[in-house]
Amino acid sequence: MQRNYAIGIQEIHDARSRIYPSAHETPVMTSATLSALASKGAAQPRKLFFKCENTQRIGAFKFRGAFNAVAALSAAERERGVVTHSSGNHAQALALAARMHNVKATIIMPRTAPKAKAAAVAEYGATIVFCEPTQKARDEGAARVMAETGAVFVHPFENPFVMAGQGTLMLELLSQTSTLQNSEDIVASGAKSVLDAVLIPVGGGGMVSGCSVAARAVKPDMRIFGVEPVNVNDCARSLASGVRVTSHILQPVQSIADGLLTTIGAPNWEIIRDHVENTFTVTEDEIVAAMRIVYERMKIVIEPSAAVGVAVALYNNDFKALKGITNVGIVLSGGNLDLDKPLPWVKAARL
Repeated sequence: MQRNYAIGIQEIHDARSRIYPSAHETPVMTSATLSALASKGAAQPRKLFFKCENTQRIGAFKFRGAFNAVAALSAAERERGVVTHSSGNHAQALALAARMHNVKATIIMPRTAPKAKAAAVAEYGATIVFCEPTQKARDEGAARVMAETGAVFVHPFENPFVMAGQGTLMLELLSQTSTLQNSEDIVASGAKSVLDAVLIPVGGGGMVSGCSVAARAVKPDMRIFGVEPVNVNDCARSLASGVRVTSHILQPVQSIADGLLTTIGAPNWEIIRDHVENTFTVTEDEIVAAMRIVYERMKIVIEPSAAVGVAVALYNNDFKALKGITNVGIVLSGGNLDLDKPLPWVKAARL
């Protein structure tokens, strides 16, 4: 039975036409060391392919979706401006995308948001309205701005244009890992990707849902897996029960992977339910260990949320036990850190 999802592959192709050349086509990296560690104890040798969205504009994949959403606005909508609530990468992404289109942006941010992230949003020219650190306060703040200005609300992960924009990274990844070189047809080259599986971090589900639609259209036999911290495992629990989980067991919600703390959205769940085979979880210590080894061996900066997929590939025995998987794509979702804080494996700063 054909289901009607919030987006299809045509919306992702449309997004690709809108976002380039403003968005970067981010590189894919490999590491013999990490592949060897992923192979240890696995059902068969593994080779890891890292999609480096930490090198995307604003340092995260979120730029893709935000830019597509703003680019798709009508002239009348652009006059009204845009608004969202976010304390992280979506806030920066929407602020920059709005500036690039000469559109006013208002960002509702909790007063506890990292100063560095608030500063970046302000530097991109957005107006920041601080609120209490609760979902109720965020929603009310956005609703107030919409009522006063008529601004268009751009949801961080449920907006269809955001979902489609995030899906463009999967088109790139499949083409970049293709055996069909030098093809101008991204779909034809993507269909020849060597990837057997992909690991995608899950927060609200904007990225994994967009990427799932793209993957199913281009390379239908590739296995799609979500990855989460065990402390915020709502996607894993949703897939296990068949019903979308809208709350976390651990309260207050705590994880070093602060980009994955929200629960999956309704339109995102529709796609995840049908196309994501499973979601694997890892501990906080495993996330930190994976982040450290990426720094040490690959010499690239990633944030904790981006390390979750690496941790699954290296340490999750259930994933390692899966047969028929040799080549694994891992989305390194971002590289934004609060540089005023020591790296997580440093107990205390030493002079």
